Amino acid sequence: MIYKSYILEQSFDAIKKTNLFLFYGENQGLKKEFKEQIKKEFKSEEILNLFQDEILKNENILLSEINNRSLFDTKKIIIINQVSDKIFDLIEDCSSSLKEDKLFLFSDILDKRSKIRNFFEKSKTFGTVPCYQDNEITLKKIITTKLKDYEGLNNQVVNLILQNSSFDRDSINNEIGKITSFFKDKKIEFDKLEFLLNLRSNDDFNLLKDEAIKGNRAKTNRLLADTIFETENNIYYLNAINQRINKINEIVSMKVEGSNIEMAVTNLKPPVFWKDKPVLIEQAKKWDKIKILTALNKTYETELQLKSNSSIKKDLLIKNLIVDLCCVVNSA
Repeated sequence: MIYKSYILEQSFDAIKKTNLFLFYGENQGLKKEFKEQIKKEFKSEEILNLFQDEILKNENILLSEINNRSLFDTKKIIIINQVSDKIFDLIEDCSSSLKEDKLFLFSDILDKRSKIRNFFEKSKTFGTVPCYQDNEITLKKIITTKLKDYEGLNNQVVNLILQNSSFDRDSINNEIGKITSFFKDKKIEFDKLEFLLNLRSNDDFNLLKDEAIKGNRAKTNRLLADTIFETENNIYYLNAINQRINKINEIVSMKVEGSNIEMAVTNLKPPVFWKDKPVLIEQAKKWDKIKILTALNKTYETELQLKSNSSIKKDLLIKNLIVDLCCVVNSA
């Protein structure tokens, strides 16, 4: 059964009533929001977070979690990340065993021929929602809704937030978090907002990020020494890296389906800014699915450390991630 994402954003009832649900698509920010909402709705339950690769290495991990009840008979909420057709047979087998437990699957783009996508779309019991990229209208609505109680909110402010977030929902939520923390009196002052969003330092980081993802060791090393890392921007840096890797993943997937890289970049939704096209094309030529998966695992590990270890130097984590990505793209 297919659901529209905006309907589920307004009401979570369909998800709460379904014990097997698939979220797929290129909108990482939207999928992240759904994942956070799942954890919030089921905070009293036992929540497990797994990855497809670790399950495929040992299928008993999933089967035992579903079949074994806990001492207090707590319901289990199992989240599986980076799902593809490789796990389809196991999911199909498990679907009949689910009773009180719930299984939520998160995947990147799945084409129309995908077995797991077709399984959920045709099911009358289980649900799926395609998470397509937001358009400018949707993103503006997110900003105005979340900042509706703030004085000084106008088109100039909205456009600045959009520009600084590269029209990405996850980055927009990050920028809104900065705004709500800084303007505690709920009065937005544009000059202070420009300073808060650190446009210049972000531009410097994006240059470093782009050279690392190109695999340019010399420029990456030089820029690492020159770039100033703002402590409060660590999540922004991580999101910027994730967005680019996921964008490259989308391009590589389209290339596999028959498009060349240039055509794939041209067909991206939302459209890529013309100045970014040459950089994105050059980067995409150097990545494949295996390297992309390795990179995403590294960004996930970095995110866990950023959020769970308060004593570690977080700018060092980002720098190490930058170096690791440069090594990944240059690996054989």
